[in-house]
Amino acid sequence: MVAQGEKQQGHRPGVYKQKNKGHKHGKHRTKGEIERENKGRVSVIALTKKQRKEQRKIDRKNKANQLRKNKRDMVLTEKRRLGSRDGPPILVAVVSLHAAVDAGAVTKLLRQEGAGGVVHQEHSVSGASDSFGLVVPRFKQRFTVLRTNTDDIHSLLDVAKMADSLVFVLDSAEGWDSYGDYCLSCLFAQGLPSYALVCQGVSDLPVKKKVDCRRALSKVTEIRFPDARLFSLDTEQDVTLLLRHLGTQRQRKLGFRSRRSHLLGQHVTFTPSGSAGLGTLCVSGYVRGRPLQVDRLVHISGHGDFQLSQIDAPMDPLPLNATVPRASKPGKDGAVDMMDGGEADAPVRVLMKADPSCRESLQTEAEVDPMDGEQTWPTESELLEAEETRKNKRVMKVPKGTSDYQAAWIVDNDENDDPDEESSEDDDDCDDEMMDEAPDNESQDGGSDLPSEEDDDDGEEEEEEEEELCSTERAGPDQRYDEHVDEVAEEEDLKRYREARANEMFPDEVDTPLDMAAKIRFQRYRGLKSFRSSPWDPMENLPHNYSRIFQFQSFERTRRRILAEAAEEEEGAMVGWYVTLHVCDVPSSVMEGVQAGKPLVLVSLLPHEQKMSVMHLLVRRHPSNIDPIKSKEELVLHCGFRRFRASPIFSQHTSADKHKMERFLMPGTPSVVSVYAPITFPPTGVLLFKQRDDGVQDLVATGSLLSCDPRRVVLKRIVLSGHPFKINRRSAVVRYMFFNRDDIMWFKPVELRTKWGRRGHIKEALGTHGHMKCVFDSQLCSQDTVLMNLYKRIYPRWTYDPYVPLPLPWFKRESTVDVQDLDME
Repeated sequence: MVAQGEKQQGHRPGVYKQKNKGHKHGKHRTKGEIERENKGRVSVIALTKKQRKEQRKIDRKNKANQLRKNKRDMVLTEKRRLGSRDGPPILVAVVSLHAAVDAGAVTKLLRQEGAGGVVHQEHSVSGASDSFGLVVPRFKQRFTVLRTNTDDIHSLLDVAKMADSLVFVLDSAEGWDSYGDYCLSCLFAQGLPSYALVCQGVSDLPVKKKVDCRRALSKVTEIRFPDARLFSLDTEQDVTLLLRHLGTQRQRKLGFRSRRSHLLGQHVTFTPSGSAGLGTLCVSGYVRGRPLQVDRLVHISGHGDFQLSQIDAPMDPLPLNATVPRASKPGKDGAVDMMDGGEADAPVRVLMKADPSCRESLQTEAEVDPMDGEQTWPTESELLEAEETRKNKRVMKVPKGTSDYQAAWIVDNDENDDPDEESSEDDDDCDDEMMDEAPDNESQDGGSDLPSEEDDDDGEEEEEEEEELCSTERAGPDQRYDEHVDEVAEEEDLKRYREARANEMFPDEVDTPLDMAAKIRFQRYRGLKSFRSSPWDPMENLPHNYSRIFQFQSFERTRRRILAEAAEEEEGAMVGWYVTLHVCDVPSSVMEGVQAGKPLVLVSLLPHEQKMSVMHLLVRRHPSNIDPIKSKEELVLHCGFRRFRASPIFSQHTSADKHKMERFLMPGTPSVVSVYAPITFPPTGVLLFKQRDDGVQDLVATGSLLSCDPRRVVLKRIVLSGHPFKINRRSAVVRYMFFNRDDIMWFKPVELRTKWGRRGHIKEALGTHGHMKCVFDSQLCSQDTVLMNLYKRIYPRWTYDPYVPLPLPWFKRESTVDVQDLDME
């Protein structure tokens, strides 16, 4: 018996519970009927731990340890390979960051025999005035040392893209000057490799002054280099410590160069061909980054893209066993080992030749036939009808690129028809200029202000007296200063400053023209109910330049696939080999640049990287630049290994499907720069320069490559403003937004808003002078302003130019104009 209050425990079956078959209802079903009823569905079967491959905690821990060990071994192998017998020499670039220091003294110390190295003066870099090869048997490493000229910012950036380590020479008192800080800004934005800080003259100071000097110098350098070690370079022992540090320091990887094979020209020769000004360029150097394939295109920095014909394998001019040269032993196939340093008269072995059927094309633009498509031959009656229609056709004002079918829907009044008057909206640039220009201050009265003949003579005498008086009273330095001032440039700068200030105070606001109908002036614009959610077709009314570019279905998927394939490539000239590349159809200007002292940098392009598309760069304005940078203004862009000139447009960086255009490059916020340029796969650094009239290039903005997407919609917004004239609760009479009745009826469907947050719409037009009755969601204030937002899609200019002029040495501008102090018109 179970006591009251106690619940009887239910029976729980054990492992030996009997399991009977289910009852079969009806007749027997065949396998086919069962499969048709299930329609491919499979019953869920409980998997065991072994089948699900579940690992215990100790197994997961062991697997993580193995992966960590493999990655560490890979990093150590790559580190030990650099500078050794199986890898390329460590490329060291000596950079001076102060005008008072001499980088040549550093290279002179590295040449001394007391450091324990063997100098190969003949192993120099083409285009470098002070370069040499250095073999240190004590460390079993070899180096290539070159001194860069900081006056040429292009050469400095090109060498920094290739160098394994940068040696910054600092001043013992100040560290670096203003130009040195400018160079560091460019190097950090591009991507800084491993580095070492060096100063001279500290060891000669007294002990107390030496400690104070080191403390002050460390305080200066910790801003840019918080964890850097400062080396004194005065004795041979200091040189040995520096070489040991350069050979064992951790190498900082740069994404844009580690995924591509690149080469710095050690020996360059040029052989002219039959074509005028073209020839074959033979460049010898060490392969770095990834294995080099002969069928891929190569890009020469500053000159363009070219094809390879073959790759040779000459003898290594900088063998590790330089002190005891020996003859190389032939391999099984009779090939010479390139790393043992063979005899000088050994024949050059051809590694590979390009296959014309597999070699990548130099085509940069898409070939589009304007006559491509289905066409029918017209009949005689259709031709006569078309000719008669053409004769009777009225001339209408339509925007550029509008078809006849689209023009038929544009309402044109007789009063606005003028066959002799051209359309004012011939191009987007005309729109920008007309809306951004301020009206000139002209005299409105009809009186004449011209002086008479009698007053003219007196005026000339007074002017002469004033000129003589000014010439005697003005001091000499002021006169010399005024001689270097360009008045035209000053007026243009002042105009840009005022435009930037006006755009900051009244963003996107434009004036409705008085001499032209607003529906004609702004017929390419449209209103949006919501900028975020309203649709906009990205394939609508595309310009002609979009037929010349390439587009990916998914740029991110293509980028991952190509980078993964590049990481797994094991064919071609391997990393560390000393090879000679035969580059076809190279202009003679490339060799002239080498003879003028410019380093020659070659990089192998990934697939599709020679094709043109719309590139988007995410940049932030550099703090040192205070000049307003207007949209569609020509800039010099450094994107990875490329540099070119273009006129980009600026837009906001948002996650929506539509992006608002910025008329100026805004400070303090990231902006997206859109430009027609060759495709480049990120990650890579981006630098924007603006060239002055005197040839100096100022750093404007820095950032990184965002994406390649021609479907990215950039909308330009204009704001038409009106003022309430009479207010009656929710309704109000608004004026000064339009000046005729037809314009009000044309823009009636567009929603209105106010600066105080009211929403409304146009109800009806009042009279013929532009007054309109509007209704809002609540009562309007008398000091409020009524606004109407209109949008149109804009595109960059096709101004891509791969040839960038050489910049002049940078100097700090002495005086600047403060935007806040300018008077607004």
